[in-house]
Amino acid sequence: MDFLTIITNSLGELIAPTTAAYALAAIGLNIHFGMTGLFNMGQAGFMLLGAYGFAVTQSMGWSILGSLCMALFLSFLFALLLGIPTLKLGPDYLSMVTLAAAEIVRIIGRSTAMTKITGGSGGISPQDFTEKFESLSPLPDGQSTFLLWTYSNNTANSWWIRIVAWVLVGIALFLTWRWFNSPWGRVLKGIREDENAVRSLGKSVTRFKIQSLFLGGAFGALAGIIFVLPRSVQPDSLGRQVTFYTWTILLMGGAATVFGPLIGSCVLWVALTLIKEFMRGTIPTTVISSDQVEALGWVIMGIALMCIVIFRPQGILGDRKELAFNA
Repeated sequence: MDFLTIITNSLGELIAPTTAAYALAAIGLNIHFGMTGLFNMGQAGFMLLGAYGFAVTQSMGWSILGSLCMALFLSFLFALLLGIPTLKLGPDYLSMVTLAAAEIVRIIGRSTAMTKITGGSGGISPQDFTEKFESLSPLPDGQSTFLLWTYSNNTANSWWIRIVAWVLVGIALFLTWRWFNSPWGRVLKGIREDENAVRSLGKSVTRFKIQSLFLGGAFGALAGIIFVLPRSVQPDSLGRQVTFYTWTILLMGGAATVFGPLIGSCVLWVALTLIKEFMRGTIPTTVISSDQVEALGWVIMGIALMCIVIFRPQGILGDRKELAFNA
């Protein structure tokens, strides 16, 4: 594999639906953690519920709007179930409950008792829920080339999915920017710094936390839809490792910043792809197998992340003062 192909494949991650999905999920997590100080360790649960809400209702013949509403409703219900019993407690309890709840969603989704609805461990194939989405595309059939990349216009891993995904990311960034600079956002920042002080001003801290949990979870649900549109809805693909990747993206880009989740997602997936493609193109398979390349790529990224945490803990765009929680 020549160097130009390696660079082209790596830079392709800048516009990939997966990169957009993780950026959306990290934006939601930024509302939880960066704005409000909530340690949500179950963002994958919101993503999986969004994916199931969309895919199951689409396979039942619902409209696109109805399926989106179902995905958002499930994320709202999940936020209530998580928030009401735990938000009055410490952040440690919230992190444990959200992590466990996300795993419960995954295990229920892959159980044999839910096979008729969720497809069990086999999941839901894309042809069962992508037809109406693809039919909304204004693009002609066939393939198109833009700069260095050629993709199908409407089917599978297409330009249409990329356009919708990055438009959603743009809308999410705009809303986050407005919320960060709104009175509501300043209340959330106050809760992050000292919730007792906010409570002393007559504000309902629990209500604001639930609002934050729902809005961040709604972005997670949309991220789950974007994540599964180019592939199948497979519960194990949205396990706890997805939450850890999302946290990595947020902390790498910079928590409590508007563009940190976007930068973090682009840097992570481009760098990871570049490392893997470079190793596959330069190291013979007799020395290191494809599976070992996958593992070694994550090891190298892990070392790089450790360096970022040590030398720039606020992330690429972050501010140390913004991360001085409870200081």
